[in-house]
Amino acid sequence: MKLGAFSISLAVKDLQKSKDFYETLGFSVFAGSMVHNYLIMKNGNSLIGLFQGMFENNILTFNPGWDENANKLNDFDDVRDIQKHLKANHIKLDSEADENSSGPASIVFFDPDGNVILVDQHV
Repeated sequence: MKLGAFSISLAVKDLQKSKDFYETLGFSVFAGSMVHNYLIMKNGNSLIGLFQGMFENNILTFNPGWDENANKLNDFDDVRDIQKHLKANHIKLDSEADENSSGPASIVFFDPDGNVILVDQHV
């Protein structure tokens, strides 16, 4: 399965403090804004999303159709195909994409330890 770009989405308490911390580690702002309470930080191929007040727990995020620079990929597995694969393998979904749709959609499920996994397709 081709899940696309990977990032971790962190639920942070203080966006500015987290931004400063990750900049010290060599990350720079790639997308988002302080005004909208989220930043996507990038260091080489590594991506970290910082989200203040949007969700309670950290989330493993995959973006089918994108590389780590948010460039559209020509060859990727659509989120609906990923969803079908997960269901066929008895993985319970917390949120599903409409299988009769196309384009942007997302699904949410949990790993065996309760970590949230978001597959969020933007193309």
